[in-house]
Formats: sequence, structure tokens, C-alpha cells
Amino acid sequence: MQIIEVNNKKRAKLFHDVARAVYKDDNTWVCPLDKEIESIFDPTSNVFFEHGTASRWILVDDRGIPAGRIAAFIDENSARTHKQATGGMGFFECVNDEKAAFTLFDKARDWLKERGMEAMDGPINFGETDKYWGLLVDGYTHPSYEITYNHSYYRNLYESYGFKLYYKQEGFHLDVKKELPERFIKIAEWITGKPEYSFHHFTWRDMDKWVNDFADVYNEAWASFKTDFKPMVPAYIKKTLKKARAIIDPEFIWLAYHKDKPIAIYLMWPDVNMILKHLNGKLDLPSMIKFMYLKKRKTITRARGVLMGVIPKYQGRGVESGIILKVAEVMKQKTHYEEIEFSWVGDFNPKMRKIFLSVGSVPAKHYITYRYLFDRNAKFERYPVPGD
Repeated sequence: MQIIEVNNKKRAKLFHDVARAVYKDDNTWVCPLDKEIESIFDPTSNVFFEHGTASRWILVDDRGIPAGRIAAFIDENSARTHKQATGGMGFFECVNDEKAAFTLFDKARDWLKERGMEAMDGPINFGETDKYWGLLVDGYTHPSYEITYNHSYYRNLYESYGFKLYYKQEGFHLDVKKELPERFIKIAEWITGKPEYSFHHFTWRDMDKWVNDFADVYNEAWASFKTDFKPMVPAYIKKTLKKARAIIDPEFIWLAYHKDKPIAIYLMWPDVNMILKHLNGKLDLPSMIKFMYLKKRKTITRARGVLMGVIPKYQGRGVESGIILKVAEVMKQKTHYEEIEFSWVGDFNPKMRKIFLSVGSVPAKHYITYRYLFDRNAKFERYPVPGD
């Protein structure tokens, strides 16, 4: 077997083709757009290169046939906030073969070790945690946009190598055709009826103010997760919104205010994977025409809740319920929608889990983010979970 670094366009194409080969007989898998995955490894597109570095490789077998791929990366803003300096690995795809998988894992480990890392988390993204984060271990149904999907045998490959569970994640599904629980509605109507609270969905006209308010809430709400917290900057949010303009529904993005202070955020995308499933990762002219045709035909009947956050001072006051009620009211007007997937919620965030259960959503998918310590005699510590 031979490891080949991806350092030119030809090998970058092969990096994407590896995934197509691994999942060629899996009708559930949705091929991400090659362009979107490529942007993660493009220093001109991914702001994480301003404070980090990444590399990726392809594995070919003795016949020269691609057998797998992997990427490794270091985010200097967070790598040394852990007990062991920790890098990341991800975008792993591999045939069901331990030797092949271990060769790839070894490459990521060695690359990180050479750069001063003492551990690696995976599979994760070289970017925000809402994308391609964690290994799917249960619930092998349709993957939502930018959410992990993988073969079931991957779990054995990770754990046989020595990766250990760092934290668990859940994805919740909500049938939007069902009425919200009566108790939930009472709380939501109570908070939305208070004059000092207001709820507003995103508009392109007010984008500059909105992204600043969004960043303020995000940075205050997520700061409590000190180990993995990365501050959000308005410029990054604006860039993300502009990039996704073709699929964004402004009524799926919400901010809540107490008087004039932004206190809560909610971000949801139409599940564009329902269209991408028909494009095989390509976005050439024929694919773009097909994309617009399928979008106009309202092919998308699912939405994906990307994140919700409330700053600590206002948690437990029903603000989350108010936002979800507003979203539910929007969904009633968009009658072609059938389901929302809330992805993902970590086991270190039981408050958010409780909220999703309270609206009638059900756990449908389970993921694991693993950690591998390079010193095999070092004490392993799981991500702290409240109550443990």
C-alpha cells in the first residue's frame, strides 16, 4: 500500500472519487459537492487557515487502486487548550480493511505528532462544528446537508485502532405535520406575548446588523464550552450566508431580543441534500439547471436545524420555546415541508436535549466524536458531561 499526498488538481479529484467508489453500492449516501469539500482545503476560502494548517492523503493498494483517504489539521486557536495538545482528523473514507484504515490513521497521527500534537480528535471538520463532525453509529437513514454519513463498519475500524469515545452526539427528528405539545405551546405563547421580548427572522436588507447580533449571541452562549469554543466573527457569518444564498430561506433564521439586546439565535437550512442526491457531487451547467428545476418543484421537504443558542442569563425563561413556535408557524405556511432534523446535540448539553424532546422530536441518529492519545499510557479523560 502507498500513501499519496494531495498536492495538485488531479489528486484532489481522486480524493473526491475515493468517496464515490466507497459508497457506490449505498443508495442512502449523498455525495457532497466536490466544490464545497474542496473549499475546506483552500486557504483562500477557509478562514481557519488564518490560524491553522491542514493536509490530506489518498491510499492506493498494491494494484494502484484507491482504497481510502484521510485529512489531518491543526487549529492553533484551540489545539493547546486541551490537557494534551490536540489536532484533528477527518474526511476519512476507506474500504472495510483494517490494514488500509490503520495506515491512514497512522499517517494522520504522524503528521500531527511532527507538528507538536499529542492527540487527535476525529472524525471532525477543519472548520465549524456544525459540519461533518462525528461518526454515525446508529440511524443510517438519509443524511442531512453537511451532516456525517458513513458505513457502519467504520466504528470497528476506529475503535480497533484505539480511538476512545470523547463525547456522544444525537440528531433529533421532528414531524412538522404534528401539533406541538400543549404545554410547550403555553410556554411559547407566554414568552412571545411579553412586550419586552421580540422575535425577528433574518432579512437580506438588514444583514449587517443581523450578523453582528448573531455573533454577539453565539460568542456569549458558547463561551461556557471552554474546551472547544472558537469565537465567531461577523465577516465569517456574512460570507457563509452569501455562499448559501441559493438555498437560504430567511424565515428559517431567527434572532430573539430582550428589549434591544440580542439574546438568542436559531439557524436552519432547507435540506439541500434532497437535491444534491441527484447531482453526484457536480455543479456544472447541466447540474445547476437540474438544481434550479428541482428546487422550483419543491423537492426539498426536510429542513435541518443547524444551531440554537441562548445566552446564559436568559436560559430557562422560555426563549427557546418562543423561537421554535415562530419556526413552527412558518412551517405551517410552507406545506410541502414534512420534517426537521435538529443536528447535532452533544451529551454535554442536556439542556438543549431537553428542549428538543419537549417539542415532540425524537432521537433518530447517534454519533461519536473520538479522541486518540499518542501516548498510549497517558490517562484518557472524556469530555465532561454534567452529572457525571
